[in-house]
Amino acid sequence: MGKKPASAKRNSEAMIDWHNVNILTLVALYRLAVRTQKALYVYLLALTGSDILSQLFIIFVGFLLETAVFHRDVPVLLLRSVSMMEFSANHASIWATVPLTVDRYVALCHPLLHRQISYPARARRIIAVVLTLALASGVPFFWWTDMWRVSRAPNNLDTALIWAHVTIIYFLPCCIFLVLNSLIILRLRKRQRQQMCQDESGQQLAVPSKLGKTTAMLLAVTSVFAVLWAPRTGVVLYHLYVSSVHNDWRVHLAYDLANMVAMLNTAVNFFLYCFVSKPFRAAVKDVLLLRGAPLHPRRPLQHQRTTANASTSSISSTKRSQREITPLSPKSANKV
Repeated sequence: MGKKPASAKRNSEAMIDWHNVNILTLVALYRLAVRTQKALYVYLLALTGSDILSQLFIIFVGFLLETAVFHRDVPVLLLRSVSMMEFSANHASIWATVPLTVDRYVALCHPLLHRQISYPARARRIIAVVLTLALASGVPFFWWTDMWRVSRAPNNLDTALIWAHVTIIYFLPCCIFLVLNSLIILRLRKRQRQQMCQDESGQQLAVPSKLGKTTAMLLAVTSVFAVLWAPRTGVVLYHLYVSSVHNDWRVHLAYDLANMVAMLNTAVNFFLYCFVSKPFRAAVKDVLLLRGAPLHPRRPLQHQRTTANASTSSISSTKRSQREITPLSPKSANKV
């Protein structure tokens, strides 16, 4: 059948470990999303959830269906259906990063517009659209040819599906990341030069400090994706035009290794978040120590707003009373 049971078992065990890491990431991000009410964490939640789905389908197809449940006698319809869902989950995992990149670009280059359009409800609607499109984009891959077992050369349908796959999953999102990240870097350099000029003149440029950390995290996530998915894209195209995976054991080995490297993308984000974000590290620590962190701190915030409104209303009422007590000047009296 092409796959070795021992290697499949080891890969599946590794995927289960990474799956547990992603569940920890999901819980920590959920706490931060509820606590801060920021659209950023909604996008990161969607990215992590899509990574979990990708790992589930890969474990389901690669180990449970083929070795543990059916002893490799897998119904073709079931195998193709789960493979289609695997493509959909991979597309969702990658394309969930696109609205995150757009959000960071708008936050950096158009901060006033970002305050108006970036909020959790809108982010959830955007993610819903992305997930729907990702699910629809996985339907054609129901007819994806299993490279491990089919000995024939790729036909026209295989060529169309392979090019659609590498375009959707690598070339198109990489182009978007390259353009937006380049604009972000140019804006950061421009602000750095402005900061130096303002420092020389004795003034300070008001730039949020957290924006730099968030931008660094975004650049790291997109860069890691571009690096880790490049081998798989290259091997798939090599299989299409040079030598088949089934006919050449070296291409077979390269394809296996490329898939393993690409799947690292679904687990490495946890370490990037821990390295960059102090709130994320604190949330992970709370989860590991089973601390019941306040997930709904909205009441104190509303209480503060109510207190602030009461104070401003009292100040305004005091000012009105002072205006009523203070006698009008002759000019004001004439105007009245």
